[in-house]
Amino acid sequence: MKPLRYLLLPLLSTLTLAQDASVKPGINDKFLDPNLKVGEWTQKFETESREIFHQREKIVAAVGLKPGRAMADIGAGTGLFTLPFAQAVGPKGQVYAVDIAKNFLSHIQARALQAQASNVTTVQCTPRSVELRESSIDLAFICDVYHHFEFPQASLASLHKALKPGGELVLIDFKRIPGVSSDFVMGHVRAGQEVFEAEVTAAGFEKMGEVKDVLKENYFVRFKRK
Repeated sequence: MKPLRYLLLPLLSTLTLAQDASVKPGINDKFLDPNLKVGEWTQKFETESREIFHQREKIVAAVGLKPGRAMADIGAGTGLFTLPFAQAVGPKGQVYAVDIAKNFLSHIQARALQAQASNVTTVQCTPRSVELRESSIDLAFICDVYHHFEFPQASLASLHKALKPGGELVLIDFKRIPGVSSDFVMGHVRAGQEVFEAEVTAAGFEKMGEVKDVLKENYFVRFKRK
């Protein structure tokens, strides 16, 4: 029997590939609020009880960035990974902190200025586009953010265009397993790993493999741009 992702592709071609169809209307409304309080989200995002915060150093190491590379932290939020990535690529590298929330980007700018990280550039994306120049990055990092893509195929198309040929995409998101995952994950995350992987591969990416020794509540998958 073929893997589930292959059985899902015909459905994806008629439903998910409709770039104008929102898969979860309103999911980002709170981040578009001009009164968004960054401090409250910092307390939520940067806490030891959150697996990706607790394992942040191992995640950065597993991404394997090299000095001089250009990468995008998609859905950078409060900048949890932005500055470690900036240090990893060095002064000759470039980190684009991409987010839909203007207040998050202002916060990241202030953090980068304080850390004297001149290789960090903030970019405000839209619900349908990452708003990055064509062939401008070597790697895209999407951590606990893909399930917030309201128009995933449109966003993936813009990301595919922004990546250089052979560029990589790292996807980390919650494992959504009925009877195993928390009620929060089951209600908040629209689909599981197989569906998300199928969407990414349908957008012109090839799965390279998984990192399985770092996270338990999340999966960590690497893709290459075809």
